[in-house]
Amino acid sequence: MRIIVPMAGLGKRMRPHTLTTPKPLIPIAGKPIVHRLVEDIAKVCGQKVEEVAFIIHPSFGAEAEKNLILVAEKIGAKGTIFYQTEALGTAHAIMCAKESLIGNVVVAFADTLFKADFTLDANKDGIIWVQKIDNPSAFGVVKLNENQEITDFVEKPTTFVSDLAIIGIYYFKDGEYLRKNLQYLLDNNITEKGEYQLTNALENMKAEGAKFAIGEVHEWLDCGNKDVTVQTNARYLEFLQAANTELVAKSAKIINSVIIAPVFVGENAIIENTVLGPHVSVGAGTKIAGSIISNAIIQENSAIKNAHITNSMLGNFVVLEDTPKEVSLGDYSNIF
Repeated sequence: MRIIVPMAGLGKRMRPHTLTTPKPLIPIAGKPIVHRLVEDIAKVCGQKVEEVAFIIHPSFGAEAEKNLILVAEKIGAKGTIFYQTEALGTAHAIMCAKESLIGNVVVAFADTLFKADFTLDANKDGIIWVQKIDNPSAFGVVKLNENQEITDFVEKPTTFVSDLAIIGIYYFKDGEYLRKNLQYLLDNNITEKGEYQLTNALENMKAEGAKFAIGEVHEWLDCGNKDVTVQTNARYLEFLQAANTELVAKSAKIINSVIIAPVFVGENAIIENTVLGPHVSVGAGTKIAGSIISNAIIQENSAIKNAHITNSMLGNFVVLEDTPKEVSLGDYSNIF
């Protein structure tokens, strides 16, 4: 099994955080979004993941590439890096890693997380991961026949055709066959609004006899902007708490403070004279004193003092004092 992760977008909706950190490397409950994603895919796959191929923009830099290789290694896989320099669509992005389209392949776009209780059936030609939603008009959806096979892919339907939204994760039994169909789009310049789209390749494969099933997840978690990422962090903390995961590092110091679970506290963090939680993630080396904090992501090596914040994201090396508000601060910001 190989996992292909297109993630070359510059994450403009997540600025200022993505000015210094690629969006998929922003932490959720102490681990980067993309780390959570590939871990959860590996659990659902039920087989060894040999390779994780990350498709990034060259501007991400050497440190991000090193961290991505470590993400793959932590699930026992080889990490490889490919580059997409232009945003030319989903099909083009996947083809940037065409050398890795071999055998069983999962393609997962790195701005979403999920929870599922199914085990992937690797004998299916393809599996499109979906979630049932109340308002499908803003999403791509699938229609099914009586055998629960996909008959149509419909992008943002204006009238109701289905409530099964495509969440951006796909399984293919034959990576080489997927590559052939993606290459056909590029060779024949088949685009929609100037971009090469994966759904066009799926339609071609279906027309040639490939049968696509659905894998229905019970929770789909977005990481597209600050607000929804804070919400996803909260929900993920709840998952980890329910699984009895240890969320406070042994090296962290909790001094005269109240912790309202679920809360993640990283290595060597110091929490003093503070009410922390619920739904807060604190990165390694961060120091918080005299504060009240809920529903927040605070990254590493920051210093927070006498602050009262909620629904907030703070980057690395942030200094924040006397702030009774909702904030979104990138790395190295200072507010007194």
